[in-house]
Amino acid sequence: MRYVVTGAAGFIGSHLSDALVEGGHDVVAVDCLTDYYDPAEKEENARGLDLLRIDLAEESLDLDGVDGVFHLAGQPGVRSFGEAFPLYLRRNVLATQRVFDAASTAGLRVVFASSSSIYGEAERYPTPEGTVPEPISPYGITKLACEQLARAYGLDSVALRYFTVYGPRQRPDMLFRRICDALTSGGTIEIYGTGEQSRSFTEVGDVVDATIAAMAEAPAGAVYNVGGGDEASLLEAVALLEEISGRPLDVRHLDRARGDVRRTQADVSRIRDALGWEPRVPLARGLERMWAWASARVATP
Repeated sequence: MRYVVTGAAGFIGSHLSDALVEGGHDVVAVDCLTDYYDPAEKEENARGLDLLRIDLAEESLDLDGVDGVFHLAGQPGVRSFGEAFPLYLRRNVLATQRVFDAASTAGLRVVFASSSSIYGEAERYPTPEGTVPEPISPYGITKLACEQLARAYGLDSVALRYFTVYGPRQRPDMLFRRICDALTSGGTIEIYGTGEQSRSFTEVGDVVDATIAAMAEAPAGAVYNVGGGDEASLLEAVALLEEISGRPLDVRHLDRARGDVRRTQADVSRIRDALGWEPRVPLARGLERMWAWASARVATP
């Protein structure tokens, strides 16, 4: 099969692209290589892929001879208020609308990355997909808008609501990457709020498995939570990485960030029943893998 992967040089997209290639598929790797973080990291992520640099918000996506589209490109991060918001509109809503339009014309399935951020402060935990979405960040609003766009187009689409994905190649602004970088350098880590807020942490390999399964097996229009089996507070995660690395960390607290929820916990019964998927990587094992990757980056000249 031949698949387009947008955001192929990013954290999750690069792992997905690698897994597809290893599975014998052809990958059309697309990425804009924005400067949200160092493009050199993205280029390293995409090493071995034939990467097409395309701005999806204004350039056409050629889907001739393609069997499906994995749409993972977008502007990440819940701290999306103020002057940054036009980027979220452009890179999430407008770019996604153009991808959906092209896929609709070509009659192709699209599996796309949504987010647990669409729930906001959820009304129940674990949170099922039927929960009324009440996002509290502009980022979450743009992700919800993408889900609604898919329905408006009547696409053969699958929306995957990812819950706090971590692992090797994680973006430098994300918590576990910042913790690992601080541990390797002997520096400090700044955490928004008390650190008692908890997350349904999900290892990237589990996310890739769910994403590939969705393309192959999910019914059209399906919406699934993709979340880790372990829920932990940020401080518990810090302590676990300190134990794994054998190094102490200086933790400093900042005011709670606007748009940051207190808790996430995924109900994955729907995707388990439909696709047979469930998270398999415990948080401790996943963090061991991430620490091995992060420390090797520092050791490699």
